[in-house]
Amino acid sequence: MLNLKNNSYCSRNSKNKNMTYGIVGLGRFGSALAMDLASAGAEIVVMDKNEERVRTLREMTEHAYVVANLDKKTLIETGIQNCDAAIVCIAEHLDTSILTTLNLVSLGIPRVIAKAATAEHGIILEKLGAEVVFPERDMAIRLASRLENSHNLDIVQLSEQINISKTIVANEAIGLSVRDINLRERFGLNIIAIQSDDIVINLVTPDYRFKEGDILFVSGSKEGIFKLNQWLND
Repeated sequence: MLNLKNNSYCSRNSKNKNMTYGIVGLGRFGSALAMDLASAGAEIVVMDKNEERVRTLREMTEHAYVVANLDKKTLIETGIQNCDAAIVCIAEHLDTSILTTLNLVSLGIPRVIAKAATAEHGIILEKLGAEVVFPERDMAIRLASRLENSHNLDIVQLSEQINISKTIVANEAIGLSVRDINLRERFGLNIIAIQSDDIVINLVTPDYRFKEGDILFVSGSKEGIFKLNQWLND
């Protein structure tokens, strides 16, 4: 039984507050996520059955709990139901992952995100109402893209249809305008921002002319990004 005197610190009704996140499971993924969020100024509630993992995170938050099980009553006692989002980071134990995700969704948390180990696991989590992430797969996709394409600095897959790529402008495009290269018609891609001389331009006009060293942020299908990188590497 947890002894929580006050967990109203993350009430979603409070004004002018930082975002609050509940993190269930403090393995490598969960611990790294918790540390990054706390470093960014977010309020976090973390829990794990391993006392040593929890103790490490107590330097980042007062709300770090050792929990023997993850039933609904225990989750409520941690105050996680008051958070803006909850992330389930225990994909290796499918039964615990599924039940915990179901409990968090039923608590009415606005956003529940769950780590999946397999495609089938992900389908179940989605049916429960959670957003699904595949950290290992996503990292492999990003690394493969960077290895295969010298111009591609990074790629993030948001879904099968939506990807965001960070790409160095090809020499052939220097001096040309956004209208000239027409990425939307050629590759089905949209330019969402351009980084030029350490300035990020997020309202890109058709008349903008590319300069040496410009970095493009484009969104679209994986196939479109692959074709763009083929063109850049020709």
